[in-house]
Amino acid sequence: MFILVNLKAYDVRPVSVAEAAAAVAEEYDARIAVAPQAAHLERVAATGVETWAQHVSPVDHGSHTGTTLAEAAADAGATATLINHSENRLKLADVDESLRAAERAGLSTAVCANNPQQSAAAAALGPDAVAVEPPALIGGDVSVATADPAVVEDSVAAVKTVDADIATYCGAGVSDGSDVDAAAGLGAEGVLLASAVAKAEDHRAALENLVA
Repeated sequence: MFILVNLKAYDVRPVSVAEAAAAVAEEYDARIAVAPQAAHLERVAATGVETWAQHVSPVDHGSHTGTTLAEAAADAGATATLINHSENRLKLADVDESLRAAERAGLSTAVCANNPQQSAAAAALGPDAVAVEPPALIGGDVSVATADPAVVEDSVAAVKTVDADIATYCGAGVSDGSDVDAAAGLGAEGVLLASAVAKAEDHRAALENLVA
């Protein structure tokens, strides 16, 4: 199971989280990635952990002040990016353009969606993965795999119907190893989480709880 830790804009030391993630990934032979703020990408990537951008903008080189250029994220060490997170929604055309920008920069992609119908639509745009996250459960104490297992199962089925090679991840409320197991049991190939690690007093212990 793939584990992506999204640091959002939390008051956290990104390098400390990245170092813990790199150590746990190596010790447990697990795939763990960290998605920091754009300004921290280079420092996080320098730890050796798999590094994701939280977003890339639907733009090419040019007059686009305040955007996150896909090439700049890649130059800073990102190897992949989230697109269309529920906290940074895009129009459908912009999701497509962000995907093309990421492809141009050599970044792998995961498009976020709210439900099975959106998951199918996201898959039709050709990302490497679709991440289903019901917004109402994000930041909560109950995992989507427990609170609404059907949305995970149905999203997995919807994505595979469009393209069997596209991975399906799930997120919202994921906090411990039992949530990871539950997600895997529903067919998800990875999980997205944030506060369970970012807000933990001991980042390494929180990560070990997820993978052990």
